[in-house]
Amino acid sequence: MEEILTRMTENLVGRFHGPLTFRFLLQPTMAILYAIRDGRADAREGNPPYFWALFTDPAHRREMLRAGWKSVGKVFILAVVLDVVYQLIVVRWVYPVETLIVALALAIVPYLFFRGPINRLLRKKSHDS
Repeated sequence: MEEILTRMTENLVGRFHGPLTFRFLLQPTMAILYAIRDGRADAREGNPPYFWALFTDPAHRREMLRAGWKSVGKVFILAVVLDVVYQLIVVRWVYPVETLIVALALAIVPYLFFRGPINRLLRKKSHDS
């Protein structure tokens, strides 16, 4: 088990150097742009912050997840594809768990991190005006 964790850590850190490093800037940027767009729409419609509402509004959870996936799904799939290409070039093998970790970190986390605060910021700004 320790051997697997060591390999995984080395492989994940190694992704910051070598081919396809542009994705560490490009993919989170795209996810953030989608989050800004969706956060603005949430603020206009008076919706609660996205990530918080996923936990507190079970009646609309499925619909919210579907809408969120529609926005960030392409970025996530691109992250998966590029990571598989990276692994084939550098490691000459595909480790699916590592691919999911990278795709989550590059696409889903930035989207979740920014959508709610954008909503809050714009709602607060509209109330102040």
